[in-house]
Amino acid sequence: MQPKYQMIASELRARIQTGVYKDVNMLPTEHTLMNDFQVSRQTIRNALTVLVEEGYIYKRRGSGSYIRQSVEPKTTSHRRSVAVVTTYISDYIFPSILREIEDVLSRSDCVPQLFATNNRISVERSILQNLLVCNPDGIIIEGTKTALPNPNLELLQQLMDKEIPMVFINGIYPQLQDAISVLDDNEGGGRMLVEYLVSKGHRRIGGIFKFDDIQGHGRYAGYTQGLHSCGLLPDDDLVLWYSTASYPLVFSEPVVAHVIKRWKAEGCTAIVCYNDEMTCSLLSLLDKCGISVPEDMSLVSFDNSYLSEMSSITTLSHGNNNVGNVAAKKILDLMDGKDAVSEKISWKIVERDSG
Repeated sequence: MQPKYQMIASELRARIQTGVYKDVNMLPTEHTLMNDFQVSRQTIRNALTVLVEEGYIYKRRGSGSYIRQSVEPKTTSHRRSVAVVTTYISDYIFPSILREIEDVLSRSDCVPQLFATNNRISVERSILQNLLVCNPDGIIIEGTKTALPNPNLELLQQLMDKEIPMVFINGIYPQLQDAISVLDDNEGGGRMLVEYLVSKGHRRIGGIFKFDDIQGHGRYAGYTQGLHSCGLLPDDDLVLWYSTASYPLVFSEPVVAHVIKRWKAEGCTAIVCYNDEMTCSLLSLLDKCGISVPEDMSLVSFDNSYLSEMSSITTLSHGNNNVGNVAAKKILDLMDGKDAVSEKISWKIVERDSG
């Protein structure tokens, strides 16, 4: 179904073309249109913006919306813009996600506009405030610190209230109940990795997870489910949590050496890691501590990034079903007035040397 503002724009366009307003040569006031269509002022303004861009009307400040004498619609020349907001742009898996998004959008003559929050609430707020003013045709967004209370929810809700099509990737805030999302099957992945390690003979399995985004919570949930499904009990002493801010401290050599040596003393022989990036850091630190992988400790991970190929890490992959590809197709459907539903993308194991 089309967004309301597009439906109203279509109706007003038809009225202009059939001469409904020819006697006054202008549209009714915004207040009158609000009552006629039973919608908010912002929805009416969005509809009028469409007609301005198409060349049907022009606006005079403080006076109203006037019908152009010679209407020359501009729809064919309008390239739709999609704001793509991610935590990072050039780091880790994000170049591949953004490349997939750009490939899909460009084939539909859409222009992606890239924004990076650096996983900071203050930066995200500034970006969202800008989007409220510039009104992109669609938004693909990765939320910032999705496992923590976010003071920017009000701005996200305002964008949704403006009926700008929006698709969340990687994480979603539970408060935004009607939002469309494309997420990893994090629980399924965590369970899959544990069951893989158990099939290799491991019984004491540790885990390292990120606590300030919802992906880390899902991967931990899958980790515990995998232990239960294999008849094993989770052990709090074999789980290490970190955040964006604490990463440099947690993955310092003294901390890792202390944690891993304690885990080895408690019989731990394998670790489920949050992603390939932190697994690479762990590999380097384990080598400095004289701990061999996989002889002394097996490591498995998520994302199948270029880092996992370089370091030969056993990891999880989405195959060709990239999050960026799926999200871009969904935002195009929403922008075209079609239905879209949230989706979780499943994993498959890519077995290499670390596991």
